[in-house]
Amino acid sequence: MDKARWTASKWPKDRRRAGVSFTVHQILASIADDEERFTTILSPPEGKSRWTPDEANRRVGRQVVKPVTPQEKVSAIHTLAKDEEVAATVTGDLLRRPAVVAQVKDEDKVRAVEELTREDQVAAAVAPDFLRRPAVVARVAKADKVKVVEELTRDEHVAAEVTAGLLRRPDVAFKAMSDDTARHQVNHAQVERGRQAREHFEDTSAVAPAIRNIDRSVQFLDLVTACHAFVAAAGRVVPGMRETPLGDDERVIVHENVARVRATLDWIETAVDTGKVDVDGELAKLLQGE
Repeated sequence: MDKARWTASKWPKDRRRAGVSFTVHQILASIADDEERFTTILSPPEGKSRWTPDEANRRVGRQVVKPVTPQEKVSAIHTLAKDEEVAATVTGDLLRRPAVVAQVKDEDKVRAVEELTREDQVAAAVAPDFLRRPAVVARVAKADKVKVVEELTRDEHVAAEVTAGLLRRPDVAFKAMSDDTARHQVNHAQVERGRQAREHFEDTSAVAPAIRNIDRSVQFLDLVTACHAFVAAAGRVVPGMRETPLGDDERVIVHENVARVRATLDWIETAVDTGKVDVDGELAKLLQGE
C-alpha cells in the first residue's frame, strides 16, 4: 500500500499515461527529476509503440526480466548465481565449453585455476599435465623450476632416478662437479658403493676367501717392493755424496726425512708383528711433514 501511495505521489492525475500499466508508472517513478519523468513516459523507446516493464527497468538501469543485450544477460546470470550451489553448477557447465573459455581474460583464467586447484588432490592431478607441455615449462621462471624440481625430488627414490638421468648429460655433469659439495658427495658415494659391493661379495661369494688370500699376497708383495725400492734408491744415491758434501740446510732436510723414514719403518714393523695399522697423532704429523 505504501508503495502504491508513493507511486501515485510521483504521478499527478494529469501526468499519468493512459494505456501504460501501473507497473511501468511505478518503475519510472524512480526518476528523480519531475520534468524528465513526465517527458519520459510520453516517449516510448525507439522502435517500440509503448512502454513495457522491461523497457522501463532498462531506462532506469534495473535488472530486466527478459535480458536481451550481453550486459543484461551477464547481470541476470550474476543475480541468479548469488547462490553458491547454483554458481558452482553454472561455472562447471561454462568451463566445459572451449569457445567460452577462449574468451576469458588471461588474468581471470589464472585466478580460476588458482581457485580450482586449492585442493591438493586436484592440484596434484593437474600439475603433471602442465609439466608434460614443453611450451608451458619453457615459460616458467628458472627459480620456480628449481623449486619444482626440489619438491618433486624429496622422495629419495625419485631423486636417485632424476640425478642419474641428469648426470648422464655431459654439460650438466660438468657444471654439477664444479660445486665442491656435490663433487665430494659423488666421490663419497662411489667409495661407499664400492665398500658395500665388497662387503656383499665377501659375505655371499664362494670364492671370497681365495680372493682375500690373493689380496694379502698382493699387499705383501707391495710392501716388500716398497722396501726394496727404498733400499735400492738409497744404495744408488748415498755413495754419490762422497764427492758432493751437503750443506747445513740440506743436512737438516735430510735428517727430517730420515726421521720420517725411521718412524715409517717402526710403523711397518708394528703392523707386521701385531696387525695394528692405526696411526697415532704424532706419527701422522711426522708422516705429513708437519
